[in-house]
Amino acid sequence: MSNYKDKYEMVIGLEVHAQLKTNTKIFAREGCEFGKSPNTETSTVTLGMPGVLPVLNKECVNMAILTGLALNSTIPNRCKFDRKQYFYPDLPKGYQISQYDEPICQGGWIQISNKKIGITRAHLEEDAGKLVHAGAAGLYGSSYSLVDLNRAGTPLLEIVSEPDMRSSEEAREYVETLRNILRYIGVCDGNLEEGSMRADCNISIRPIGQKEFGTRAEIKNVNSFRSLVRAIEYEFIRQAEILEDGGKVIQETRLWDDTSGTTSSMRGKEDAHDYRYFPEPDLMPLEISREWIEEIKSKMPELPNEKMERYQKAGLSEYDASVIVNQMELALYFDKLLEKNVDAKTASNFLTGEIAAYLKEEKISIEDSKLTVDNFAQLLDLLKKGTISNNIAKSLVVEILKTGEDAKTLVDKKGLSVISDESSILPIVQKIIKDNPEQVAAYKGGKDKLFGFFVGQIMKETKGRANPQLLNKLLKDELDK
Repeated sequence: MSNYKDKYEMVIGLEVHAQLKTNTKIFAREGCEFGKSPNTETSTVTLGMPGVLPVLNKECVNMAILTGLALNSTIPNRCKFDRKQYFYPDLPKGYQISQYDEPICQGGWIQISNKKIGITRAHLEEDAGKLVHAGAAGLYGSSYSLVDLNRAGTPLLEIVSEPDMRSSEEAREYVETLRNILRYIGVCDGNLEEGSMRADCNISIRPIGQKEFGTRAEIKNVNSFRSLVRAIEYEFIRQAEILEDGGKVIQETRLWDDTSGTTSSMRGKEDAHDYRYFPEPDLMPLEISREWIEEIKSKMPELPNEKMERYQKAGLSEYDASVIVNQMELALYFDKLLEKNVDAKTASNFLTGEIAAYLKEEKISIEDSKLTVDNFAQLLDLLKKGTISNNIAKSLVVEILKTGEDAKTLVDKKGLSVISDESSILPIVQKIIKDNPEQVAAYKGGKDKLFGFFVGQIMKETKGRANPQLLNKLLKDELDK
């Protein structure tokens, strides 16, 4: 593969389908909650019954405009809906209401770590239903499929990138960044496992230095970051091997199999004219006023990149800031902590260290733990005042995560406050020095690193409660005698 990458460059564009977090569907009044019993979230509109008419859900438009603004897109004064003709076994109308030549969002870009990725467009459309394939033989000796129409009519915003990505890692970062934006502005929960965010990947390759694009293949419905990277890497090798053997890559749609780690041909790739788009006759073109856009813009929450900048100004490293920002629940929790005037760096160290490790092990979010913002702020205050040591705070935060017990009460009950009384620490220092004559001699002989050995022994004796500054002073004074 490395040889192929020395010879060929991959060109990647992504089509991300984000399910909008509305209570009802885009053109009908029934709900679109995930996990309901099959075919319980349907209506005459969803079922495509004769004579029924779609009614546009205004909240879908609001969310699309908000997304466009967050993606630096242009929101035109007018957009319209179109019929996309295609054989949909799980969409009873036999066509999809989408947008073609006049989408609601035009242009834009997303900043990833090393470049801007262009946005071609973002448009509203309805989702299809779901086919459930039965593997066992049926009545006539063949397998069969069942149709669940709960998802049919669910509002989607399809966000189409420019072919600006040149590696699987850039594609991954793009989707992660996009997912963060959508979650922070509250339009999509970004749950790839439930299908509320899916990516179609268009990939082609070309000899390094060639300007013209190669023939692309589209990989459908990749639903995890890991799968996205694996699918792109596999497809790169597949196309490179075809070219190396003197063949030609054909334009087609392919499916990713996560188990085998391969793509397989699904169908020849259609172009726009194959879908026979025409304006949706049951929906008038939508006029979008500047006042409407400004009203939505005024409600724009803080975006992930803005939060990153604010955290770094508060003293966090770029890495620590990104760890917190990439977990929205953790970032919202951190913001509440900052309102308590805690030290941002200290709080971040706990959140990305002991707390993150505990949450990962227990497979829960910070919201599901028993560590309230007030209790954590109290623990950090005890640390700041020198009432407890850093090591004690680390052990206590894990216990509070599990039990929710009050930090100050726990310190008092367990007698964990720092010993800052010289008369209590000095005898222990003298005892440790007396019990380790060989180490004392070696230290005085020039092995300065043994100072840490004595500190460790004293901390062990005091169960980590000795005031570090006072301990160091007393120890040095005694060793220098």
